[in-house]
Amino acid sequence: MSGANNTPLGTKGGDLPSAGQVKLSREEFKRQKVIEEQRKAGTIPAEVDPETGKDINPHIPQYISSAPWYLDINHATLKHQRNPKEGTDRDDMNTWYQRGVFKDTSVVAKKFRKGACENCGAMSHKTRDCVDRPRAKSAKQTNKTLAPDEHVSSLSLGFDAKRDRWNGYDPNDHSKVIQDWELVDAERRRIREEEAQKNLNEAAAGGDTAGDGAISSILAGSSSSKPSTGALTAEEKERLEKKQLLAILDDEDEGEKDEDIYADAADQIGQKLDTKSRTTVRNLRIREDTAKYLLNLDVNSAHYDPKTRSMRDNPNKEKDPNQLQYAGDNFVRWTGDAPKMAQLQMFAWQSEAERTAASQIHLQANPTMGEILFKEHQQKKEAVAEVKKGSVLERYGGEEYLQAPPKELLLAQTENYVEYSQSGKIIKGQEKATIRSKYEEDVCPQNHTSVWGSWWNAGQWGYACCHSFSRNSYCTGQAGIDAANAAAKLMQDAVAKAGTGQAASSISNPSAATSKTLYESHILKVAKDLTGKDSSTSKRQSHQPSKLGTGASRLGEGEIVLDEEKLKKAKEQEEARLKRHADGDSDDEDGGKARKSRKKYNSLEGTTNVTEEELEAYRMKKTGFDDPMAKYVDSEDE
Repeated sequence: MSGANNTPLGTKGGDLPSAGQVKLSREEFKRQKVIEEQRKAGTIPAEVDPETGKDINPHIPQYISSAPWYLDINHATLKHQRNPKEGTDRDDMNTWYQRGVFKDTSVVAKKFRKGACENCGAMSHKTRDCVDRPRAKSAKQTNKTLAPDEHVSSLSLGFDAKRDRWNGYDPNDHSKVIQDWELVDAERRRIREEEAQKNLNEAAAGGDTAGDGAISSILAGSSSSKPSTGALTAEEKERLEKKQLLAILDDEDEGEKDEDIYADAADQIGQKLDTKSRTTVRNLRIREDTAKYLLNLDVNSAHYDPKTRSMRDNPNKEKDPNQLQYAGDNFVRWTGDAPKMAQLQMFAWQSEAERTAASQIHLQANPTMGEILFKEHQQKKEAVAEVKKGSVLERYGGEEYLQAPPKELLLAQTENYVEYSQSGKIIKGQEKATIRSKYEEDVCPQNHTSVWGSWWNAGQWGYACCHSFSRNSYCTGQAGIDAANAAAKLMQDAVAKAGTGQAASSISNPSAATSKTLYESHILKVAKDLTGKDSSTSKRQSHQPSKLGTGASRLGEGEIVLDEEKLKKAKEQEEARLKRHADGDSDDEDGGKARKSRKKYNSLEGTTNVTEEELEAYRMKKTGFDDPMAKYVDSEDE
């Protein structure tokens, strides 16, 4: 059918369809739809109305944005939706009617005019609208004292000006209200002063001395007042009267303030407000808290009902429940005593429906009775279940199967979901187990206050509380520390004596040894063993200078001072030794001759002392097998 064409109508060369009924091709129509969607999404700017210069809302339907055919508008505009009568002739928003203002008081009519008010003679209103006092003889009859014409305002207000509730209000009018209340307060204060003066006069009516004592007691108070010893002078009496008058007025003012405070505690009309806690009945959140719907912005998370401000489901299910600040409204409903309360209420309803003995319970009226009856009901229910279970087992058997271990242990399987990563690490589904030691932690036996291994000295572990190196020893506290320090000091003294030969002579002389204790004898013997040298050896090596560092007891310890020349020579000797060792030769300089005539095992011939430089050269050239750079050879060195 060539005559049928269902393509939409639009503008000639425009983007949106309008009054200009020009047939669009399929491609133009598709392009128009794409542009509309882009404008609605905000990716491209909205179309501009050429009549007003304002943007056209892309969400406005076509039947509103399209102009009628008889207006002959060939572009997109919203001018046809405007009121044609609306123009710039609107009055300002701050203008208002001038009430009670006369046009010109100097020009007043001398004769009554037709159509004027018959009462006052003004042309601005009719007789029934006149607000002047009704005259005995109207202005129409007398033609005298005619009122001037009033100013009649005819305003053309806009939408906002008509609905402005404060339009035409003069703030200076409120000053009159303030003045009225100030006059009321002044009159109230005057009345109080008169009443206070009257009370003072009545108190002083019994006599001058009695009146002075009454005034003084009233001013100072019964607890802290001092008795009047004599009559008061006129000036003092006047000053006390003024002081008493001010005190009475201040007390009355404080009473009024208290009444205002109690008045604030009253409930306001139309609003259920607790004035003590300042919280409304509605479930309103604190402004500083995060809103529920902002906890998880995923559209597939928990549903939020804006009308009731409720989110029943947990918005962050993937997080740890112990770290959640909000887990949904159902969490509060099904945790704590809430499920138990729901069971009690259900029990009360079921009892009422079944008309049982517990049908008269009421949880709100008598909660204790409801709790007791529900507990008895649960016990009877469990007893009936046990009897039923026993009868079934007695008839059919199979009790041994009920005592079997869990299926998780029998089949080594479980239905708990656990998700692992590619490396075998648990991602979710199982909580991370706490690492535990096979030893008991923080257990201090034998009266110790610290654990074993808290003290380290001379290559041994011990207790820090008593410096004991025996693990099963009893703690001696500070006394054990003092004893250990004394033993160490005694050991050092014994070692010093052994170097001079006093320890050896004392051990060789039995009579001298009997005068010492067993502990001292043991210390001296150990000191001799530590020296490891007899008198001949000590004499042979006594002439050699000591190579040990300052404060050191062994070679290579303490503060060492090295000689650069000797260190260089020692390094060369160590490199030569390592090279001979790599070639398979002997460490001796003679090589094969040394292999033929080997030294005896216990021979001390040819032995030399190792110096600090030789030890340092050995450490520098020593190969570390655990060193990752041990086998690295630089190409430049080759």
